[in-house]
Amino acid sequence: MKHLALVALLSGPAAAQTCPPATDQTAVLDALRKQIREAPNQIAAEPFSSQMWEIWLDAPDEAAQEVLDLGLRQRNNGDYAGAIQSFGKLIKYCPDYAEGFNQRAFTSFLRADYATALQDLDAALRLSPDHVGAQSGRALTLMNMGRTAEARAQMLAALENNPWLSERALVSEGGPLGPQGEDI
Repeated sequence: MKHLALVALLSGPAAAQTCPPATDQTAVLDALRKQIREAPNQIAAEPFSSQMWEIWLDAPDEAAQEVLDLGLRQRNNGDYAGAIQSFGKLIKYCPDYAEGFNQRAFTSFLRADYATALQDLDAALRLSPDHVGAQSGRALTLMNMGRTAEARAQMLAALENNPWLSERALVSEGGPLGPQGEDI
């Protein structure tokens, strides 16, 4: 039965099915962000970060989950075009599911298509403003576009939600998004 839903989603019009609303996980994500901020180090924060990713990667229904998982496999196997197509179908089916946009953005980022990645990251953040992965991805995208001041501001916002992100070194002194000193 689940494969029939996947086949219908991948081949038929998205209007033939309706994506259910995602479960509201705001309270759980807020609690996880609080635990991350209170963690004494990156190792202690990692389980909370992993739990956040489990929530984000939990699609609204079985058909959406299968398409998300397919897109992730395609990307992991270097089939970026296939992944973009799968994530596009997921977005068409579940336009209110932020992770579809976030994963398509990451795939576009890997293809160095930063303008497209930025559009999808903006969409993901409209749906899920505190999505740390989308926040840090947006910062990296802006950095690669040469928009350093915006990238720094976005990374600082991401670090407010998770001060233990591996990308935190980018905003430290001497980092590409670090504070700018005065010339002598």
